[in-house]
Amino acid sequence: MASTPTAAGSDRTAGALRLPSSGRLADRFDRPLRDLRISVTDRCNFRCVYCMPRSVFGRDYAFLDRDELLSFEEIERIARVAVAHGVRKIRLTGGEPLLRRGLEDLIARLAALRGADGIRPEIALTTNGSALTVKARSLKDAGLDRLTVSLDSLDDELFQRMNDVRFPVARVLEGIDAAHEAGLAPIKLNMVVKRGLNDGEIEAMATRFKGTPYTLRFIEYMDVGTSNGWSLDEVVPSAEIVERISALHPLEPAAPAAPGETAARWRYADGTGEIGVISSVTNAFCGTCNRARISTEGKLFTCLFATEGHDLRALLRGGADDEQLAAALSSLWGARDDRYSEIRSSLTPELRAARNRIEMSYIGG
Repeated sequence: MASTPTAAGSDRTAGALRLPSSGRLADRFDRPLRDLRISVTDRCNFRCVYCMPRSVFGRDYAFLDRDELLSFEEIERIARVAVAHGVRKIRLTGGEPLLRRGLEDLIARLAALRGADGIRPEIALTTNGSALTVKARSLKDAGLDRLTVSLDSLDDELFQRMNDVRFPVARVLEGIDAAHEAGLAPIKLNMVVKRGLNDGEIEAMATRFKGTPYTLRFIEYMDVGTSNGWSLDEVVPSAEIVERISALHPLEPAAPAAPGETAARWRYADGTGEIGVISSVTNAFCGTCNRARISTEGKLFTCLFATEGHDLRALLRGGADDEQLAAALSSLWGARDDRYSEIRSSLTPELRAARNRIEMSYIGG
């Protein structure tokens, strides 16, 4: 059962009450909290086979009621406290975040935040791109800085089969271009690669987006949750992806753009852009992970592969002030020792299957 942090009751938490607003939150491995990912809805209009398969998320699936979701005011409070204590980037996720009505209002609230040093946090969003054609301009005007779009294939038949709602890939591509025209940048395109499903699209995707304003990133198919029936045999290692692309378009390694960056960067040798590879299975990056996640109904998760969250909504609706909320964040992050991806190889398939892990659709990627 998920735990509910208290504002006092331990030496660590009591000390956190005195944490100055410029304080640096660090976990047991001295990893700072810099990136906060907030899920604004558990709903999605796609039924992607690796995330929300129809066999699980069917017509009768019970999604959260509206009053169970964090309100925009509650999200803003959590974000304000997090930014005051070192968070530099806020990413809105889902489900599909563009399904949340009035999302632009939340973006404007977050874009108005400032850290103790006066620096504005970067506001980002991850989307399946289905609504970008009509939403891109209003998102930019509200204060959105950067965008990540999930795009798993250019082949329309395969793309529709993967999203399982017969949504055409052309409409997503139109949305990506609309976002670029609206001034959102950088725009990253994420392709989750699953062997035997869409791995034949690797070279075509790289060729299509080489020399464009967009950065394509290839993500190893991960064992998030239990509904997608993950198997290690379905993982295409990043090293193989880089080798295959480089055979067509020579690549050279590039330095990370920021500390804790999840994607390893590779530049095209002819200077026409770059790709990224996210190797959470074959080359874990737990040692530099600086991300926390907030679920749609306000549970804090300190790892994508966590089995339980910590109920911040109970604090908010129980009357906790910002100082008490800061104390809870400090205590929970300070106790963090997650490194699931680093120890994955030592766990048997039986142990992995037995873990009551959260689903990707619940807290976003």
